[in-house]
Amino acid sequence: MDAAFALEVLDKAPYVTVSFTRPDGTPYGVPLSLARTNEKTFYFHCAMEGDKLDCIAANPTVALSAVTKCAPTVGPKDGSFTLQYKSAMAVGKAEMVTNKDEKIEALRAICQRFLPKHMDAFDDAIARSLECTAVVKITLTEPPTGKRKQYDKEGEEMKWQRMK
Repeated sequence: MDAAFALEVLDKAPYVTVSFTRPDGTPYGVPLSLARTNEKTFYFHCAMEGDKLDCIAANPTVALSAVTKCAPTVGPKDGSFTLQYKSAMAVGKAEMVTNKDEKIEALRAICQRFLPKHMDAFDDAIARSLECTAVVKITLTEPPTGKRKQYDKEGEEMKWQRMK
């Protein structure tokens, strides 16, 4: 599936697994709550120190993956046991956000995505926690891709990017 499909999956997933490389070269993947601000930019927040930041310092390249609409099913035409899903993958470069204004806007985007009904408390939360919260920016280095397995109302598998 194309980049627009993949971005939609990344936007709708309750969390996105971000895979890092530890300083010793071993993998480290963790589900995170990301917010996207444009076609290439995602943000997440974390503690001011820890594995994620150690990984970024050693190797800023990260991989993102997400799955939505995941449902075990029996194939309507052939009775096969299968899974309907929508998934997305992307590769990017992670970096610490050091600019105060960008950091606030990134946190605003995260809050707007996950707690939109509580934005009235945003300014107070920023005043309390901005200095002790790290923000990481992930800039995609190539277009994201997606995959899916989905059946239409007639039980036909929707292949080759067919949307309807």
